[in-house]
Amino acid sequence: MGNIVVGQSGGPTAAINSSLTGVIKGGLYFNVPKIYGMRNGIEGFMKGDIIDLKDAFPNYEGLSVLRRTPASFLGTCRYKLPPCEGNEEIYETIFQRMEEKDITALLYIGGNDSMDTIQSLSDYAASHGKPQRFIGIPKTIDNDLPVTDHTPGYGSAAKFIATMTKEIIRDTESFGGSKSPKISIVEIMGRNAGWLTAASALSRAKDCVGPDLIYFPELDFDKDDFLSRVDALAGKKKSIVICASEGIHGKGGALLSEDSAGLDAFGHSQLSGAGRVLGDMIKNGLGLKNRTIEFSILQRCASHLASGTDIDEAFNVGFEAVRAAENGETGRMITINVEQREPYIANYKAADIHGIANEEKRLPLTWITPDGVNVTDEFLEYARPLIDGYCYPHYANGVPKHVTLYNANMEESGKIE
Repeated sequence: MGNIVVGQSGGPTAAINSSLTGVIKGGLYFNVPKIYGMRNGIEGFMKGDIIDLKDAFPNYEGLSVLRRTPASFLGTCRYKLPPCEGNEEIYETIFQRMEEKDITALLYIGGNDSMDTIQSLSDYAASHGKPQRFIGIPKTIDNDLPVTDHTPGYGSAAKFIATMTKEIIRDTESFGGSKSPKISIVEIMGRNAGWLTAASALSRAKDCVGPDLIYFPELDFDKDDFLSRVDALAGKKKSIVICASEGIHGKGGALLSEDSAGLDAFGHSQLSGAGRVLGDMIKNGLGLKNRTIEFSILQRCASHLASGTDIDEAFNVGFEAVRAAENGETGRMITINVEQREPYIANYKAADIHGIANEEKRLPLTWITPDGVNVTDEFLEYARPLIDGYCYPHYANGVPKHVTLYNANMEESGKIE
């Protein structure tokens, strides 16, 4: 195998740089001559904006910090490749960049839309007799990639959500002597899939009842039923915590939080404020004060609460992607396959990208309780191993150390703060 190039795409996570570390370690293990990183994903690569990752990380100290650094070290993008027919010049630009640097394999770390990039490039290579290989490395806190049991990034986000939910519950319970109930509404990411919102139930334990109500995008939201449930809870509890996905919608499919201001490169509408909408319903419909808490981007990159399982698996899928390319595979994505959950045992395979790209795995309806406002024990059994363990940051001056790229000429690349 010649040189390889790796990119990061889509939303950042607490584990995406662990996958990048796995690619670098894999490249070193398999004696890859050059390990390149594309700045700002495939969009930057087409401009020739790449760096030499061996030069950026000449020792293992930097890689150790990189593994614990949140967000995308290489930078990211949300760029959708157009159909190859009629846009051949775009594809030829990518292959030209690969040929210029003797790159025989392109690895891409990302979610649904990033796997579309791997599919498009591998299909173009196959139809045009090009030898380059393309391997996808799964990453998304949404946990909505099919075939794989779960995706790196989800476990750490779920751990953050469960922890913050539990602390919010502790906070609201402190005001048990107040005349009116303390109501907190927690808005959690998740456009179409409720995996993240479901993770709030992982706060449930002997010392915590968990959220009172959970609302998922897999089910239609009913305003009257919602107000009836909140009213009933207010009559018997002084502390109420409601967790809701940003993607909840009514029976007609209209999102409660849809912002019609614009769409992203993949045609996704911008979401904003489902929690505030619910808060207004409670205030106007029941006359009860409430507080809305948006985890927003905090749930993506909370490396101080990273799951040890998640960080390890993120590293492993990066390493295994290099192995797959070394073995001559292309048009594949590395998947995590769980053999058993107690004790937890998982292995890794390379699956055909055509059964993954542009597909979406939603929370099974059988894992939502019949009343539609909580999760079953099956979900908890599925998710608990994914939030297990820790990967503590390296600290300096009382805060975590991070490694970042400083400038385009790489004079201080890999410098540890």
